[in-house]
Amino acid sequence: MLKKICLSLIVTFTASMLLFAGVYIEKFIAKSESGNVTIEWTTREEGTVLRFEIERRSGNSESFMAIASVDPKGNNSEYQYIDRSAYKSADAVYVYRLKVVDKNPSVTPVYTNAVTVTHKVSSVKSTWGSIKSMFR
Repeated sequence: MLKKICLSLIVTFTASMLLFAGVYIEKFIAKSESGNVTIEWTTREEGTVLRFEIERRSGNSESFMAIASVDPKGNNSEYQYIDRSAYKSADAVYVYRLKVVDKNPSVTPVYTNAVTVTHKVSSVKSTWGSIKSMFR
């Protein structure tokens, strides 16, 4: 009986946290394919979401940088973003996370768990990335 009550409290607490945050993200993945990194996520609930911000950092960096902003589609939606800006001279490790910004500015943004990707870059794209970085 005590286990049942504890489980009920945990489920209720978790459900209220999800409702409070205004979002329920079912899946968040990133994978290296075709010289780019593809980021995908699925939502169940997007009640008060203003936007999703995709953030990235290199494997050896401490801080994340916003690379894209995506508007919400509504509950039970699937999203895909292709990061075409991941250039390195050799295979690189990137870490991605999703920042969920609420419509109410007083609500603190929610972050997904970070996912790590070992990105394989073609030699042509790698050379272009090196040239591009010289002019930044």
